[in-house]
Amino acid sequence: MTQNKRITIVPRVFPGTVRLKPYQGRCGGSPVDKTLLAYVALGIGIFSLSFSAMFVRWANAPGPVTAFYRLFFSIFLLLPFFLPRLKTNRSIKSQSILFPLLAGVFTACDLGLWTASLSYTTAANATLLGNTAPLWVALGTWLILKQKLTSGFWRGLAFTLLGAALIMGTDFILHPRFGIGDAMAVCTGFFYGGYFLFTEKSRTRFDPIIHIWLVGVGASISLFIVNTILQYPLAGYPTQTWLVFLATAVVSQLIGYMSLAYALGHLPASVVSPTMILQPIMTTLLAIPLLGEIPSIWQGIGGAIALIGIYIVNESHNRNRAEPATPNA
Repeated sequence: MTQNKRITIVPRVFPGTVRLKPYQGRCGGSPVDKTLLAYVALGIGIFSLSFSAMFVRWANAPGPVTAFYRLFFSIFLLLPFFLPRLKTNRSIKSQSILFPLLAGVFTACDLGLWTASLSYTTAANATLLGNTAPLWVALGTWLILKQKLTSGFWRGLAFTLLGAALIMGTDFILHPRFGIGDAMAVCTGFFYGGYFLFTEKSRTRFDPIIHIWLVGVGASISLFIVNTILQYPLAGYPTQTWLVFLATAVVSQLIGYMSLAYALGHLPASVVSPTMILQPIMTTLLAIPLLGEIPSIWQGIGGAIALIGIYIVNESHNRNRAEPATPNA
């Protein structure tokens, strides 16, 4: 990468999200219909991803095991869409295949650590603190690539750090076990950064389906190794757990990913990016009746401040972007 290359930062929701260009063929429906459908897809995507933390809890299995099957099953579900593309993309037989596979390795570390954090902290905290990852990616581009960041970014970062400090500080004082989980969720930002950089390279050579499939392969192999080292069993679970594994692959991985991919292809990033902060809010609301997790007053205040910070960062980035966001993940 050169120093003058523009880096696009998107909300960290999950590894695999891609932006698709709108279809340019003949008569595929009116612009109004496509826009309405894009908003519906955006809502479905956010709602589907909001269940990610629930599935990890409901699986009643180690977090990295749930992460493994979420990606492993998605490989087979995407296979019918992947195979026809083998004949049309020559890059898959070149060294370029290393980029999505390495992105998968970082995805495995990211998702594995995030799912593990749910054994220590609440679903709301893990989701919110995981969504601060783009801030750390932006700081990395500032430190390493010397990219200039706007004053809006620094204001947003200050708000986000204050909110995260309130959440983590309260947890470490009142519930030390929660504090450990909060720290693990924040650390996923490092692995997201690696995933992001390799995805930038991969998406110049592969279309979204091929990229997502290869990322799934790399992540599945990596998570298999991680679970083997940690001696987490990959078999012997009850039927209910296997159904949850399948559900998280279908709902969180496929429906969530593809819905947002469609929305990003038909709506401006200035609409999608701020809207993504609804995911941790939705997760928090769902966790109350489904998991019985009621946030404390300080967690609520810290979460609200952090969300404001994330919103400011996204808005400042979109205002200073001269052209639409390039495809990511």
